[in-house]
Amino acid sequence: QLEESGGGLVQAGDSLRLSCVVVGYSFTNRAMGWFRQAPGKEREFVATIDWVGGETLYADSVKGRFTISRDNDKNTFYLQMNSLKPEDTAKYFCAGTKFGQKTVAVNHDLYPYWGQGTQVTVSS
Repeated sequence: QLEESGGGLVQAGDSLRLSCVVVGYSFTNRAMGWFRQAPGKEREFVATIDWVGGETLYADSVKGRFTISRDNDKNTFYLQMNSLKPEDTAKYFCAGTKFGQKTVAVNHDLYPYWGQGTQVTVSS
């Protein structure tokens, strides 16, 4: 089970930090990721991090503004979002790959575990 928190309503230029706690299964030995889905659009990749936090990958639209990180001792990973824009408005989902998928993963098909999502709304 994955439990997101940290979403909300902010103004353009503000920051938010999303958190995702993994409960009930091993958090280690697997890459994790964040995805988002805006109304009327398909779910899209945002960021991914490998199993030890040594490698990260970002969508071009968030590169330089968002940072993904993880704390394996707390079974938690994060998405720090700075300089938010109205186009970042979406429901954000955290996701976990299967055990042993240690490297970064962009394709949502590699993620069998998903949270319920947390809404991020950025006003202009």
